[in-house]
Amino acid sequence: MIKRHFFLIAAAVVLGLMIVAAVMRVAFAEDEGGRGQGGPGGPGAGRGQQVSEAVVTLRPFSDQIDVLGVARGQRSVNITSATSELITAVLFQDGQRVGAGAPLVRLQAGEEEASIIQARANLAQAEREYERFATLAERGVAPRVSAEDALTAVETARATLAAAQARQGDRVIRAPFAGVLGLSTVTSGTLISPGAVITTLDDISVIRVDFPVPERYLGVLRQGLPITATADAYGNETFSGRIALVDTRINETTRAVTARAEFANPGGRIRPGMLMRVGIQQGQRQSPSVPESAVQYEGENAFVYRIAPGERGSTAQRVEVEPGAVEGGFVEILSGLAANDRVVGSGLNRIQPNAPVSVAGAGGARGGAPEKAAAQDSRASPQVATR
Repeated sequence: MIKRHFFLIAAAVVLGLMIVAAVMRVAFAEDEGGRGQGGPGGPGAGRGQQVSEAVVTLRPFSDQIDVLGVARGQRSVNITSATSELITAVLFQDGQRVGAGAPLVRLQAGEEEASIIQARANLAQAEREYERFATLAERGVAPRVSAEDALTAVETARATLAAAQARQGDRVIRAPFAGVLGLSTVTSGTLISPGAVITTLDDISVIRVDFPVPERYLGVLRQGLPITATADAYGNETFSGRIALVDTRINETTRAVTARAEFANPGGRIRPGMLMRVGIQQGQRQSPSVPESAVQYEGENAFVYRIAPGERGSTAQRVEVEPGAVEGGFVEILSGLAANDRVVGSGLNRIQPNAPVSVAGAGGARGGAPEKAAAQDSRASPQVATR
């Protein structure tokens, strides 16, 4: 009986100790949780929502005129035939690069070949007649006028032969200049009509872009002015060129002048007909800037959240700014901020004005030297690096 009571008492003591330990564990966890959430007196007091930081830096912004133009080859032509004739041979391949005078298409020329044979026979007969009359005239047997008439007949026969050869040459269509051929649908046996396009030929070693510029910018344009252009096919890649010529007249309806730019085109990446976005530089200026994600727009107004020291850590102060140009993912700030100001870099829709915030990656720093170190880290961040 005594042994049984001893075991019951021991079990009751063990159970009581387990209950006490569980209660203490729960209480300790709640206390740690309250401190971690910024409770009064805790190490994280006043930290608030975690945000990314951007530093206001001076960046170059360009005064640029943006216009649209269409790319053209330095020389472009549609290869056509002047007569209705049957194609007997196609002497090129689609996309082939050819030199000036290269034969492209041969047309049926049976009649012209027969005319050449006849003209050669007539020329040979005329030359024989001339030699005979010239010999007789030297001997005094035939009048000299007969030899002169025979010489005229020779010259006429030669002209007839040249004309026949020229007509035969017209039956071979040649490249008027060096360039690249386009696509073609003609083959041997195709009946070609006058004006029908056989293929296209473009000299794309240099690309020309004609674009209109408003009259008020006429003073900016000058021959040789460097410009840049982009094409939708190549994203943000820029092509460098220069203004080759400015038209002598201003369009009376649009009040714009047409300028022509030339771009080197190694590899033929720019194709004729491609839409080009041309930028004409007027100059550069250094202005404070922030990433686009740091600016919040409400109607015609723009705001940023400046990170400022508060009583219990950093706070986000809502500041109205005047935005300027947007270039390279950064917004020019004309007023409202100064260089080296710290602002919230993203996630503005989750922040309330004057709310406590903590900078991501700052290691829980609160004010003083730790915050300055965090600012320096942010300045070194790639997202705010100047170009």
